[in-house]
Amino acid sequence: FIFRTREFEQMEMEYFCHPDESLKHYDAWRDFCMQWLAGIGLKAENLRMREHTPKELSHYSKATSDVEYKFPFGWGELWGVAHRGDFDLTQHQEHSGVSQQYLDQISNEKFIPHVVEPALGVDRLLLAVLCDAYDVEQVNGEERVVLRLHPRLAPIKVAVLPLSKKLNDKAHEVYKQIQQHFVCDFDTTQSIGKRYRRQDEIGTPLCVTIDFETLEDGAVTIRERDSMVQTRVAIDQLSGAIFSKLAV
Repeated sequence: FIFRTREFEQMEMEYFCHPDESLKHYDAWRDFCMQWLAGIGLKAENLRMREHTPKELSHYSKATSDVEYKFPFGWGELWGVAHRGDFDLTQHQEHSGVSQQYLDQISNEKFIPHVVEPALGVDRLLLAVLCDAYDVEQVNGEERVVLRLHPRLAPIKVAVLPLSKKLNDKAHEVYKQIQQHFVCDFDTTQSIGKRYRRQDEIGTPLCVTIDFETLEDGAVTIRERDSMVQTRVAIDQLSGAIFSKLAV
């Protein structure tokens, strides 16, 4: 359980801007955070932006918002965006005795920049991604576990699966071809159905199956993780088809 731990990973930055434009940049960072989370596949219904009330604000903050995620145990903070004003640099200036003013070389104006600080908890983000992606469904009376990771996040993009070990040589040719572009797995153990399920469980978006017809028609089958739809594609068009389906 990694929502709250004694040690954690956090990504944060201080974005410096002109005082007159600081609220504009604060709003822009709020929008960016929501768009970025949607871009890695988090569901819109599980995200919300909550503005802090005046009583919640730190004494130096002009505004603060939290992107919250709806975890199984309830809403929790995922990403904070704080408008810190000029507090950080004025404190440095006061205690160091060194001016923190910035000189705009175009306007010749001097000012102490304001700071917008986005801070994202990496551990919590990982937990949110797993909560959103993990799914269990019934397929033909059997339970299928699927990790519906966005293709950008999937550790393995494509699995190459020869239908029989007799097809390993041809399958290795295909594997070497697409390995130049994608992180791939090569799996020959157990039935094709069990191999599909293994790839579903680790979030692999696509499987490429080499069968005996491949030796005759030079085509393979692409099987999609989420829909389980299968499409026949010529080997010389395979990389392009994978790029199109992953759309990353």
